[in-house]
Amino acid sequence: MARVLIVGAGLTGSLCAALLRKETYGPLHLSVWDKAEDSGGRMTTASNPQNPQSTVDLGAQYITCTPHYAKKHQSFYDELITHGILKPLASPIEGMVIKEGNCNFVAPQGVSSITKQYLKESGADVCFRRCVTQINLRNDKWEVSKETGSPEHFDIVILTMPVPQILQLQGDIVNVISECQRQQLESVSYSSRYALGLFYEAGTKIDVPWAGQYITSNPCVRFISNDNKKRNIESSEIGPSLVIHTTVPFGVTYLEHSTDDVQELIFQQLENILPGLPQPIATKCQKWRHSQVTNAAANHPGHMTLHLKPFLVCGGDGFTQSSFDGCITSALCVLDALKNHI
Repeated sequence: MARVLIVGAGLTGSLCAALLRKETYGPLHLSVWDKAEDSGGRMTTASNPQNPQSTVDLGAQYITCTPHYAKKHQSFYDELITHGILKPLASPIEGMVIKEGNCNFVAPQGVSSITKQYLKESGADVCFRRCVTQINLRNDKWEVSKETGSPEHFDIVILTMPVPQILQLQGDIVNVISECQRQQLESVSYSSRYALGLFYEAGTKIDVPWAGQYITSNPCVRFISNDNKKRNIESSEIGPSLVIHTTVPFGVTYLEHSTDDVQELIFQQLENILPGLPQPIATKCQKWRHSQVTNAAANHPGHMTLHLKPFLVCGGDGFTQSSFDGCITSALCVLDALKNHI
């Protein structure tokens, strides 16, 4: 039985797992590892520690589907809509750029419900808090080491984490990556920002007419979402939640500062935009060191094969673009590259 490891439980990794299960007929042992405490990657949804039903999307806010991808990836959209995981965005987002023919979707159970659906379909052995540190060649297999516990061996390894994290891996992988590939990988760049989730008591009123708003006149705050309104959730038992995304320049400036300090700075600016906001009962500040791809790997659309026997490949939005469809494209490219090896 081929043992396959996918590193990264974000959208590309979870979809790779689902597609591998669906498209391969032989026996397959699938493992998905992620260094975080839950799946989602940059499509993560955080819960209020005092009421897990109250959630906030800290990464992707909504999904925009262009007419091109509505056709090309129709089966993916149809499946998620049929399962109730995606629904049309019906609430107003002020400042959103609207292009003719585009459709926008939200995830009523939080955007991480998309990755959870794909992981469920995959039947993979999913492990969190597993940070990969080394990848070595051992007897025609990959020996994968993590921060804690013994190394494990796999026939195929798929790396879907942000490209800079691939370049940080130690072991034989350092020499497996050719000089040309290394240059390509080093050329991939990302923007950085913070996201701050605010949770409020049930019954609290957040008196704004919009579900989301793009801010153009503040050095710190770029976007605010009233998450319950965005997802069309009305419940007397679930308090409202807000998420604030910072500007990229602010994110870059304060990248190495403590999240407590950054949170305080965001609160100060938020008071200027929405004066008199009630006090939240809980907060979650997320640093996105690798937020959105600003420069993807050239000449490697969708994936990069690092080694053939045993197979080692990397994928993710670093090889396409930071969008739902960019991740689907990468997962399909990875699957195509793998078909000759399973």
